Amino acid sequence: MRGRGLLAGLLLALALALPGGGAARAGDLTVGMTQFPSTLNPLIDSMLAKSYVLAMTQRPITAYDREWKLVCMLCTELPSLENGLAVREKTADGKDGIALTYKIQPGATWGDGTPVTSADAAFTWEVGRHPKSGVSNFEAFRRILAIDTIDAKTFVMHVDRVTFDYNSAGLSLLPAHIERPIFEADPAAYRHRTAFDSDPANPGLAFGPYRISEVVSGARVVLVRNETWWGQKPAFDKITVRVIENTAALEANVLSGALDMVAGELGLTLDQAIAFEKRHRGRFKVMFKPGLIYEHLDLMLDNPILADKRVRKALILALDRGAISERLFAGRQPVADGLVSPLDWVHESGVAKYPYDPARAKALLDEAGWSIVKGGVRHNAAGERLTIELMTTAGNRSRELVEQVLQSQWKQVGIDARIRNEPARVYFGETVSKRKFSGAAMFAWLSAPENVPRTTLHSEQIPSESNAWGGQNYTGFANPEMDALIDAIEVELDRPKRKALWSRLQRLYAEELPVIPLYWRAEAYVLPKWLSGIRPTGHQLTTTLWVEEWRDSR
Repeated sequence: MRGRGLLAGLLLALALALPGGGAARAGDLTVGMTQFPSTLNPLIDSMLAKSYVLAMTQRPITAYDREWKLVCMLCTELPSLENGLAVREKTADGKDGIALTYKIQPGATWGDGTPVTSADAAFTWEVGRHPKSGVSNFEAFRRILAIDTIDAKTFVMHVDRVTFDYNSAGLSLLPAHIERPIFEADPAAYRHRTAFDSDPANPGLAFGPYRISEVVSGARVVLVRNETWWGQKPAFDKITVRVIENTAALEANVLSGALDMVAGELGLTLDQAIAFEKRHRGRFKVMFKPGLIYEHLDLMLDNPILADKRVRKALILALDRGAISERLFAGRQPVADGLVSPLDWVHESGVAKYPYDPARAKALLDEAGWSIVKGGVRHNAAGERLTIELMTTAGNRSRELVEQVLQSQWKQVGIDARIRNEPARVYFGETVSKRKFSGAAMFAWLSAPENVPRTTLHSEQIPSESNAWGGQNYTGFANPEMDALIDAIEVELDRPKRKALWSRLQRLYAEELPVIPLYWRAEAYVLPKWLSGIRPTGHQLTTTLWVEEWRDSR
């Protein structure tokens, strides 16, 4: 039986490696990753797979570069109080606001020849602030009080507060000439009718180095050079992003030559990459990049079981996260004690920590009323089982291994964990974003330097049907002190004072435990030796945001 199972697995890997043929011809590049975007609209759903693709077709107004410095991408100069492009002003209700002047790159043109203009910025804001549009980060748009068009390439953004990162505008623009008719026909249906999904190969949706030429749902996205791109000419005529959700099959594909490289952002798990490097260092180069990537379990706080903080603490105390890090990831993915990475200057080391302590976990469960053990599973006085559903992205070997460890360790203290996984596009596009999970949802948050967690922790950011599933507070966490800290951090320009607020936020997060922190992820990039120019950022922005710098040395 073991031999037949191994043979079946080998045949599956080979079968999955065959479609697409051998190595790409010179001038082409084939990239493998494990997830397919649930949408290609830049404002809807927060998903790394989408960001990876769209970074090749668009540019945000501003971005943090690979040295973690804020820079212009679509704009020509960062507004600041010093250069006069940022000016303090009073809002209509007498509060402190700010006016920011942005100038769009003069050569920025959509792929159909239509210039990228201030009208696109104004339309993007209009969509983002509409209560029925269903954008992920509606708070960013709500803060913008108005956008004044100065000329075709200059606009002034009026914001309702002066934040420490006031000149950061990471917005990705929508093409008003294509999307406006669709949006105005029915704003509530826009997320399902956007041209980014109904007509993704339309050249007018792109103004980056590449544009999409073909989309096969769940399988691949093909990109070709965008002839209207104003910047450095990219090296590759065509880039094909192939989606292979099973990471073992992904490895087989790169070895067979069906793939040139594996994206570090959504590729091999760390344990696979470490083993891969040992076996194939002569053929490939493997880069490991630690960063602001936080693997965790979002807990559904609407579930009465998980609403009890004692149960949440028992869940984390029952886990030997140090052993998970050492045995599965050779210690390269250290245990996380909170949501702020030790690499970030605002990190607070003095938060509550939860070492492996199954005895304490059992005591907390007894205290919470789960004291009756039948068949190895805890029950309460009403006879209810202590059962928690555990979910993640199907086919990710690393996460599935971690799930099995979590399930086993929780079982030791009487918690019955039921695993139910889904393909990434369903998991992120529906289950997580619409809060359809009932227990624990495993995934990662990718962060920018000093990234204020408003969308994930503020009570106003809980997705619901009434706000068209906007926001990313999937746990349903609502804490007045957390809301106040988030509000205060954003408008505190004094760094030492802001650091003190950050410290309190992290302590509160560790005490309340709306999530179970697991570990800080490192990304593994598997590249052919002839490919150069790929420089991981270590934060939420993908390497593809600088795809025009990638070079083929063959």
